[in-house]
Amino acid sequence: MAGRGTSPGAAAEEDVVALLVRRHEEIRERFDAVEAAGDEGRRAAFRRLVRLVTVHETAEEEVVHPYARGAVEGGEEIVAARLEEERRTSKALLRLESMDCAGPGRAAFLREFAALREEAEAHARAEERYEFPPLEAGSDPEWRRAMARAVRAAESVAPTRPYPAAVPDGADAGAGPFAAVVDRARNARHGEEGR
Repeated sequence: MAGRGTSPGAAAEEDVVALLVRRHEEIRERFDAVEAAGDEGRRAAFRRLVRLVTVHETAEEEVVHPYARGAVEGGEEIVAARLEEERRTSKALLRLESMDCAGPGRAAFLREFAALREEAEAHARAEERYEFPPLEAGSDPEWRRAMARAVRAAESVAPTRPYPAAVPDGADAGAGPFAAVVDRARNARHGEEGR
């Protein structure tokens, strides 16, 4: 799937690192949109953020982290730390989904949202520092383009919201495909946009 400002043909030739960094920027923009939204639009902006984060993290868990475990010096520890961060993010998203973001609970929502944003920024910086450089250095351009295609394929079938029972280490991997079907059917029924 091509991102904003990227033609479908260009996306097909995109490098995996460029794709992942672009997704991080899109997530930052979604955080900005939630913070900028008034009471009327905050819930919808937050749902778009949840969708993008969940799809992105799922694709990383299925494609990027498995590669990094074996290809990056200290990969097991690096990936374990990223997975723990992603688990905390999923829990925070679930908590925020249940909160009042526009009424009397708005202040509490915004406080927790700001903490989540700070943690998400630290997570993205850690990936960009520890996981992504070895993807560039240790592989040829065609392989990186193939990996980008794998990331986009994983994004296209990923769940669109976190689930309480799902854990990023793969122990609940069977729930992912079913959750994705349920999510995408729900999204279509409610007329919600995709990514």
